[in-house]
Amino acid sequence: MINNDREITVLVADDTDTDRLILETIVKKEGHRVISARDGVEAVEQFENSRPDIVLLDALMPNMDGFEAARRIKSLAGEELIPIIFLTSLTDTPSLVKCLEAGGDDFLSKPYNRVILQAKIKAFYRMRTMNRTMLNQRDQIVKHNEHFLQEQTVAKQVFDNITSGGDLNTSSLRYFLSPLAVFNGDVMVASSTPAGNFMVLLGDFTGHGLPAAIGAMPLATTFYGMVSKGFSMADILAEINGKLKSILPVGLFCCATMVEVNFRKSSIRIWNGGLPPAYIYRNSGTVEAMKSTHLPLGVLNNRDFKADPALLQLEYGDRLYLWSDGIHESRNADGDMFGEERLMATFASNTVRDQLFDDLLAQVKAFTGDVEKSDDLSLVELLMAPIDVAYKDRFEPAKAQSQLAEWSLSFEVKPSSFAIFDPLPLLLSVLLEVPGLRNHSGTLYTVISELYTNALEHGVLGLDSGLKNDPEGFDQYYQLRKERTKEITQGFIRISLTHKTSSDGGVLSVIVEDSGLGFDFNALELDRPKVEYSGRGLRLVSSLCDTLKIEPPGNLVKATYRWHSDD
Repeated sequence: MINNDREITVLVADDTDTDRLILETIVKKEGHRVISARDGVEAVEQFENSRPDIVLLDALMPNMDGFEAARRIKSLAGEELIPIIFLTSLTDTPSLVKCLEAGGDDFLSKPYNRVILQAKIKAFYRMRTMNRTMLNQRDQIVKHNEHFLQEQTVAKQVFDNITSGGDLNTSSLRYFLSPLAVFNGDVMVASSTPAGNFMVLLGDFTGHGLPAAIGAMPLATTFYGMVSKGFSMADILAEINGKLKSILPVGLFCCATMVEVNFRKSSIRIWNGGLPPAYIYRNSGTVEAMKSTHLPLGVLNNRDFKADPALLQLEYGDRLYLWSDGIHESRNADGDMFGEERLMATFASNTVRDQLFDDLLAQVKAFTGDVEKSDDLSLVELLMAPIDVAYKDRFEPAKAQSQLAEWSLSFEVKPSSFAIFDPLPLLLSVLLEVPGLRNHSGTLYTVISELYTNALEHGVLGLDSGLKNDPEGFDQYYQLRKERTKEITQGFIRISLTHKTSSDGGVLSVIVEDSGLGFDFNALELDRPKVEYSGRGLRLVSSLCDTLKIEPPGNLVKATYRWHSDD
């Protein structure tokens, strides 16, 4: 059925008045609008002025024949479908072919059959309507695609601005990222730490385009923000995992491999969560696979997430290769995957180490040929080298420039707070602002807690540990502790923390002083464990710290704790 939202306009071009009048009458009786022309020149002019829906065109006319008129009308119509039905008394095959080659869509032989003419007009108008609909939908798709690409371009610009502070030009790093879209599902971030180590994270988000960008943004900002401040690899992974878990919908996550290269000690820490195995290509020619042992980022809650990287010793000249699954899952024209065997064969056939990165890419590209890629391709090479070679042509990263190198803090607890306030969370939160100390939070909590408890219970409150030799004594001990903390009106506990950084970590000094009378600390053998409960806290602190010293008369304790960035 014809869409009657608008009337059909038909151009009738015929040099014979009788034939033209017959056609006009047939077309008008069906309720269509008619425009007339007496030759080809007039037909072209009428088309330009009125843009009819269908053209009925006589083949043989003076001034300009129907063939030339048809070619000009089709040219003027452009992409729009304007059906041209040739009106002809010609019946030989070459003439009919000439009608179609000139741009005609059909022909109608004289004398005219009204039923057939009306059927052709209806059929071609349906085709014109479908063509118009198709062009409109195409234009909408083009607009949507332009808008989509614009959004991706903006996201890519923001992402590039975020990652501009990284060290992607480090001589020990080579990488290749081949996106399927402006903003792809693969992401690579890399930066040097304040201590001179080098961190790289290669991630592969599920999906492409903006869905991937949603996760790549917080991943990159978290990575660069924490690496520049000297946070440990485990802390960075945990923070990224927590953010992705909280913001990404179910089913969207990031398979990732993170590596920390210590050029001074010629070692690496590596964590693989869901990406293909990373490969170490050693100077001896052996290849070692580092398979994934964790779930991807953004899958588990942080309480279940494990950020325990493996520590490996390398030699200068050894290389580490990371890639997304787009490499070994690349397919050729026959649908065969490149696969892990071909990757290993490329390692085996390599004779020039500096060319292995290029050889791997060349092999993949040669295998796939011109086949359209189905996934992003990402390849990373890390070379273990002396630090002056790794950071060639640029200054070595300043050590600890992005964190407070030396500081001290003194905190005093008064009697009114003994029963209701625990200073440990506050002090620990300050210590955890030092990135290198975050991995030592458990030990530090134990040290400060034991020293504070010792100062409170034995120094200020004057409790005797000897009471805790039996269950009844335990009960009496803590009952006295409760009573005395409520009754005491004088005294103090002063906690002083002093921190200094070193080339490979730092030193934390803890001094706890109380207002008590002290005790005979000379009888306390800190290096020998005892069964009795008396002195157990100080012995534990002594075993955890590098030094522990008690000053006369026994109410001031100094502990020194050394930490290393690689611990």
